[in-house]
Amino acid sequence: MKMITLHVLDDALQVKYVPADATTPQRQFNIAYNSSQTIGENLENLRVKLVGLDVDAAIIDNALSYPFSDTVVGINHQRIDIGLAITNMLNIPVVSQQAVDQHGLTQALATKRDYLAWHLDYYGQYQGKRNYGQEAMLTVGNGFFGVRGAYVEAHADADNYPGMYAAGLYDQLTTNLNGRQVVNEDLVNLPNAQALTFGVDHQNPFQIKASDIQDIYRSLDLHTGALTTTMLVQLPTGHALRLETTKLANFKDWHRLAIRYRVTPLNFAGSLQLYSEIDGSVINGNVDRYAAFDQHHLQITGTTQQPTTIYLEGQTRTSQIHFAFGSHLTGPGQALSAPIDTQPHAQQRVRQMRSVPIVPQQTYTFEKNVVFFTDRETTADLLTAATHDLQQATFTDTLKSSTAYWQHRWAGADIQITGDITAQKLTRVNLYHLFSATQAIGTGHLDASVNARGLDGEAYRGHVFWDEMFDLPVYALHDPQLARQLLLYRYNRLGAAKHNAQQAGYVGAMYPWQSGETGDEQSQVVHLNPLTNTWDPDNSSLQRHVSLAIAYNVLMYVHLTGDQDFLATYGLEMLQEIARFWLSKAKLDPQTHRYTIKRVMGPDEFHENYPNADTPGLANNAYTNLMVAWLFQQINRIRQQLAHSVVAAVDQKTDFTATTLKQLDRVGHHLKLDINDQGIIGQFEGYFKLPTLDFTKYQKKYGDISRMDRILKAEGKTPDAYQVAKQADALMAFYNLDAPQVLGLLKQLGYPLPASALGRNLQFYLDRTTHGSTLSRIVYAALTAMANHPDQSWRLFSQALLSDYYDIQGGTTAEGVHLGVMGAVTFMITRFYAGVDVLAPQLTIAPHLPQAWQALHFRQLVRGVTYDLTIDHHQVQVTADQNSSIQFKHQPVALIAHQPVKLTY
Repeated sequence: MKMITLHVLDDALQVKYVPADATTPQRQFNIAYNSSQTIGENLENLRVKLVGLDVDAAIIDNALSYPFSDTVVGINHQRIDIGLAITNMLNIPVVSQQAVDQHGLTQALATKRDYLAWHLDYYGQYQGKRNYGQEAMLTVGNGFFGVRGAYVEAHADADNYPGMYAAGLYDQLTTNLNGRQVVNEDLVNLPNAQALTFGVDHQNPFQIKASDIQDIYRSLDLHTGALTTTMLVQLPTGHALRLETTKLANFKDWHRLAIRYRVTPLNFAGSLQLYSEIDGSVINGNVDRYAAFDQHHLQITGTTQQPTTIYLEGQTRTSQIHFAFGSHLTGPGQALSAPIDTQPHAQQRVRQMRSVPIVPQQTYTFEKNVVFFTDRETTADLLTAATHDLQQATFTDTLKSSTAYWQHRWAGADIQITGDITAQKLTRVNLYHLFSATQAIGTGHLDASVNARGLDGEAYRGHVFWDEMFDLPVYALHDPQLARQLLLYRYNRLGAAKHNAQQAGYVGAMYPWQSGETGDEQSQVVHLNPLTNTWDPDNSSLQRHVSLAIAYNVLMYVHLTGDQDFLATYGLEMLQEIARFWLSKAKLDPQTHRYTIKRVMGPDEFHENYPNADTPGLANNAYTNLMVAWLFQQINRIRQQLAHSVVAAVDQKTDFTATTLKQLDRVGHHLKLDINDQGIIGQFEGYFKLPTLDFTKYQKKYGDISRMDRILKAEGKTPDAYQVAKQADALMAFYNLDAPQVLGLLKQLGYPLPASALGRNLQFYLDRTTHGSTLSRIVYAALTAMANHPDQSWRLFSQALLSDYYDIQGGTTAEGVHLGVMGAVTFMITRFYAGVDVLAPQLTIAPHLPQAWQALHFRQLVRGVTYDLTIDHHQVQVTADQNSSIQFKHQPVALIAHQPVKLTY
């Protein structure tokens, strides 16, 4: 094992490099601390020094002693968890010399590797959007609600945002913007029920202030779903305390949130006061660019205060959703009447208080249990329901529930990556967010779906987009019932989609680009450009391809689960109504004898119109037309699989006739595409007439050009006039399907292209894409893997994997994690790198494991069969729990239940 040992001085870092089996250092060097650089920039010098040296692990020989980490050090009057920083930088475990002395090197490293793979940790106090982003990453939830990982002592300000959201709980408000009445619907930020703080000797309650905080360590335990924050505080009066807060959501009784608050006075005796609050004065204030809109969604209708229990009732202003919160504070000491609240909006808050005499170095433990009910899922009286549930709620029960849920979830959904600590941790973080944002929906008691940013932020106003398409494979492979319920959210809004189409002059179902409570279109009509501070028109609602994503989700779900009942009862009806919409939108050009689909936008989003056009939208977007042709093809296929009586009933319901079927065939064979002589698929008709952009010039001028649309508009130009893309568009069909299917569709449409077409198109569009969406990198990572460009794929995959952890878009994670990316990254690992293609007609295995990984192990549930797979660079081991057959190296392989089969490649 090749090691480095670090000794930290006040102005330098001493490093010794010891190669495998050596007893003395092979290299030694000092890295002087540069006070003009950040600690991170100084540590980057360590990476530079180690270039060319293989390093497996590191030891810190003079770490400070802290209860939360053994690798904290002091450098130039600042403290840093240098172990966490080096792990992030070099992807190696870092241990203290004390741990090595106590447990031995092998055991110390094994323990640290395991810890790093199961914990998301942040050390230190951060400000602004960086802290907002960490709060989002540390969100605790169960799919009914999500509570951001803010400090319980904090209230919303520039550095902290203790938001809480419930699945599907929206409200619409109208704001006058420049004389225009603009309606916007938001996922409502609910009352802050996690609020909890302390006071000493009846002085003012503690508030989060940088000057009072000596250390903060936050750790999300993915084993249990528990978020623990350890804070060392020294008040202006000199009182020093250690605070440990643990909060988690209940997965069985999913109306419950539990908080344990441990307070240890370090250097004083006296009295301690605990203050618990439910604050209903909150607004939706997480996203700065929405500040011009009315964000006051709550009306508080009543509060109740009892010695140990408080309640707050209210409703949303427009949607009139009623809610009730209850909170119970227990612990040592006695309950007292809380001091009179003299702050503004006091009538919208309710508080309770406990007081206890204390002595130094003794820990005092308190519990705050919170319950939350709405009339969306509860038919009984809300206050009665809250009162009853609160009587049963305990921290121990919620911890037991959360731990049991995650043990079960990890047993089936975990992806084990050998040889890459960072990828292992972040893959589990992705899975954590995917399920903690949705799990309660699977009970069937909530009419909601997975929104683009989860239950931990307010970006995109909490709406449901096409991002479902990137998450649904994970749900279908590990929790089919949850996936089914997410699709029922769309079925329940089929009537609204039909109304949307009718209002626009079409037939069938036209699902909205942004969907919320009712299924009407919730896309903004104006969008704030932060570079110009002006309101620009927003035509994103023309992304009609969202209906195709929903159709794709239906067919993908049925294929992965074999749920023919869903297809017969709901799915075929949705598919045929969506098909009718596209038939009514496709118009025959008598000159070319081809069908054109106009006034749409593709996934790119930079292109909304043709330059100087009088009407918005584009014609013959390649992705849209290819997926329409695919949909029509699939409808013909599945109709032949279903019982005649089922098809006949759905045909009558959807007005599908023999003439409709002939139209499907005719349009599905004659949609127009724009393909040039080099075999490049034009993103839309007329794309090749647009000039290219000099990316190098813009990068020199602006640095980050991911949002080239805003840059061009700030220069008085428009992205509509250039060959520039925000994200994958023309090639998205290859991602959804695969190259043979897309080439088959092209041939069906009369545009035969060679097998090399993907590679040629891929480089063409990569040269024109700025990756302004986090989804772009992971889609292109998949496409480059498909085209056998492993190094390029790995680079793009790594960026996507790290995108929320490092908030690579400069503040967007502060507004909520990107669940679509998390789902796509997770599916990419198994579909492309493990090479387990569950979308193929028969499960097919063709591994392309990254060089950085030694092995993968995971399970997947495919059409009722659970497959257990272990894949390394030379061998696949697969076990099925039922007799089944798979494809490997283009040959069928028979599997006998519970008997492992080893396959060499």
